Amino acid sequence: MKQCLRELRIAAGLTQADLASRLGVSRQAVIALETDKHIPSLDLAYKISGVFDKPVEEIFENPYRPKAA
Repeated sequence: MKQCLRELRIAAGLTQADLASRLGVSRQAVIALETDKHIPSLDLAYKISGVFDKPVEEIFENPYRPKAA
């Protein structure tokens, strides 16, 4: 699942540990999300959305949305 989590985190001046703390997850979980080794639950995606004050759709690409022709 394509996402821009790392770029948002860096732009916000947050470390992986800072973001993990705000989300209530481990730093390893943030690493897994940033490297596309883990797909977030809907609950976690909404928490991430809240941290960056952006809609989920701006952070995570919907893999099920049809591609433009």
